[in-house]
Formats: sequence, structure tokens, C-alpha cells
Amino acid sequence: MAVSVFDLFKIGIGPSSSHTVGPMRAALMFVTDLETDGWMDRCTNLKVELYGSLAATGAGHGSPKAILMGLEGEAPATVDVDSILERVNQARAASTLKLLGKKTITFNFRDDLVMHRQESLPFHPNGMRFTAFAADGQTLLSTTYFSVGGG
Repeated sequence: MAVSVFDLFKIGIGPSSSHTVGPMRAALMFVTDLETDGWMDRCTNLKVELYGSLAATGAGHGSPKAILMGLEGEAPATVDVDSILERVNQARAASTLKLLGKKTITFNFRDDLVMHRQESLPFHPNGMRFTAFAADGQTLLSTTYFSVGGG
């Protein structure tokens, strides 16, 4: 079986693809599904939960910033890496996110990005759950993802 260099290396922010590329892709898939399923207009806030290894070492490896970029519509291979820090700082200061670059919602990093450092999900230690809510608290969409290595 032939192995390509593209099977070995992924383009994206680092230092760990399972802590950045995978979470960014998961966040992008989630908001894309939110829009495709017709829930984007009703969404007023999100909760992002990181489990196990993503929670324990994710901040140091860049998982929160990768997730924020994914939620805002960025993909690992095309995100402008020079803009990430400024965009993250702006989102933190304003306590908002712009989902897919279209819909502004409330997002408080302290309350809405939860690190479950002592808890893992059953399938794999790099687990994350995204949940979107309407203004009345109704859950619109909730999806669990795993970043199993290699982004």
C-alpha cells in the first residue's frame, strides 16, 4: 500500500493536529450542520465542552482558538494564521462569536467553553461536544466529536 506525504502531514495550526486541526474541523462541521438544518437563525448561544486530553492540555495546544476559528467558518488549511490571536482576543473581549462569519451570538469563554479535565467520553480521550441553544433555552442541536489523531 502506497502512503502519500499528505497521509502523514496535515496543513493547519499547531502544535498538535489532534488538538487543533480536529477540533477546528469539528467546530466547522457543527456550525455548517446548524445552518444546513435550519437552526442558525434561532441560535443565540453555544456551549462547547472539551473532555479528557483536549481539556487537560487543549489550552496549551491551542484547542480553544482552533474551535473559535472553526465556529467562525475557518478551515485548518485556509485560515489566516496571522489573524487568529487578534480575532480570539476580540471575541473574548466582546463575549461574542460570529458563526460562519454571518450570525453574531453571545459566547462567554469562561462559561460557554467548559474544560472537563477529569472526565473522558467513552470512545476516545479527545472528545468534544457542541450544543446550540435558542433564546428560550431550547437545545437546537447537540453533537459529539472525537479527534482521534492526525487531525
